[in-house]
Amino acid sequence: VLLVNPTHIKHVPGRKTDIKDCEWIAQLLEHGLLRGSFIPPVAIRDLRDLTRYRRQLVNDRTSEVNRLQKVLETANIKLASVATDVMGKSGRAILKALLAGVDDPKQLAKLSKGRLRNKKDELELALQGLFRPHYALLLTRILAHIEFLEESITECEAEIEVMCCPFAKEIELLDTEPGVDKRSAQDMVAEIGVEMGQFPSHKHLCSWAGISPGNNESGGKRRSGRTTKGNKWLKAILVECGHAAGRTKNTYLGSQYARLASRKGRKRAAVAVGHSILEGAYFIIRDKVPHRELGVNYLNEINKKHIIRHHVRRLESLGLKVDIQGLPLVA
Repeated sequence: VLLVNPTHIKHVPGRKTDIKDCEWIAQLLEHGLLRGSFIPPVAIRDLRDLTRYRRQLVNDRTSEVNRLQKVLETANIKLASVATDVMGKSGRAILKALLAGVDDPKQLAKLSKGRLRNKKDELELALQGLFRPHYALLLTRILAHIEFLEESITECEAEIEVMCCPFAKEIELLDTEPGVDKRSAQDMVAEIGVEMGQFPSHKHLCSWAGISPGNNESGGKRRSGRTTKGNKWLKAILVECGHAAGRTKNTYLGSQYARLASRKGRKRAAVAVGHSILEGAYFIIRDKVPHRELGVNYLNEINKKHIIRHHVRRLESLGLKVDIQGLPLVA
């Protein structure tokens, strides 16, 4: 059985009947022009269902937290402007006190914990709102839903841990990549599996994921380089990992992110770094080896001549004459 993407086997326009479609598909198969879609094993498909469900639960929780903040803003309670996490220990204690009928800002500010204690004055000003019973009703419902979602996420993660046992080695190796944590590694394994023989090369994998530049060129001119359509779940994971890798220090991926973000912006830089992460994941899973760090100066070393030429042009644009003939190049 060969499962094929229907958009890849469209017939000539104006010749659309069921019989002609069957004949056209048969001709394509006869000439070897049909490419089978990636179908992971049952164990990977089951794991993928759970990881995607977990991501949806996390997104639902985020939506509920945003809804909670909106209710507080409507009541003129600016807790989010002082507390980093409204649903942290301090935030939960203050919310429970509000629902219990405590409306004194000083009493509420005393419930702060950790570093938030140093902001008691700001916290008192932020808690001077008008908290009516209507808002208490809304917060009660929202908090109950958040607790339910958190319990569901915990249970789902426990099931995922059990199902990931056969792939523990691959997940541990993927965790060595900068920007990739255990949860992201689990999600990546659930989306691409552990058998890289399904993809002829790392380029095919990146193209399938929709993280590679598109091919749109005519007359020698490139019209658009936007990424192609692919696995939206995997693409979202890689972009998140790209942003996380951009915050790492003394790593190749961190330097790549900084280099691209200064010219093309953070979003495009995250996509490019995500592409590099997926390339690395392909070889890590295929060869069963940990991540090999190239170093923060890797790009500078391979582009040394280009960097020198770029800086010479910058200096010449300022009216200076630069002569680098005979000067030793420091490695």
